[in-house]
Amino acid sequence: MIAGPSGVGKGTIVRRLLARDPRRLALSVSATTRAPRPAEVDGIDYRFVSEEDFDRMIADGELLEWAEIVGHRSGTPRTFVDEQLAAGRDVVLEIDPNGAAQIRDRVPDPLLIFLMPPSMDELERRLRGRGTEDEEAIRGRLAAAERELEEASWFDRVVVNDDAGRAADEVAAIIEASRTT
Repeated sequence: MIAGPSGVGKGTIVRRLLARDPRRLALSVSATTRAPRPAEVDGIDYRFVSEEDFDRMIADGELLEWAEIVGHRSGTPRTFVDEQLAAGRDVVLEIDPNGAAQIRDRVPDPLLIFLMPPSMDELERRLRGRGTEDEEAIRGRLAAAERELEEASWFDRVVVNDDAGRAADEVAAIIEASRTT
């Protein structure tokens, strides 16, 4: 599982991991109540659902974890994860630290990797560079990131994403090492 603040590069690292090992890794596609960003595709990037559908998913126990994130909710559908694990594949979850804490409490022996930005200035630059959110949302994400960075200490491993290629190499090595223990 890859966790870290919004804008740290989780998606970039996860795409690189999946491209390297598509037969042994599966990406869990989160359900979210937020609107799609430009070029995001339903079922590929996220499952975009209504507030009512998300409420039903919670009530029916369909989510392994979920959280409210800057005005919307996102969560990990349980069925896909269970199916992939049963098939012998490692499942990559791209989530925030709150979701990681829920997974830690609900899934036996998860591998928890925290992706850390090289600096808060760089994180802000990345968030602004996306061009997808207004100033209030960016400020909210930066405030959340300050809190989330304090959570890194309870993760199994922490990887600084100062260079996407190097960080992906490090995460891939961590996953591979976990398979042999």
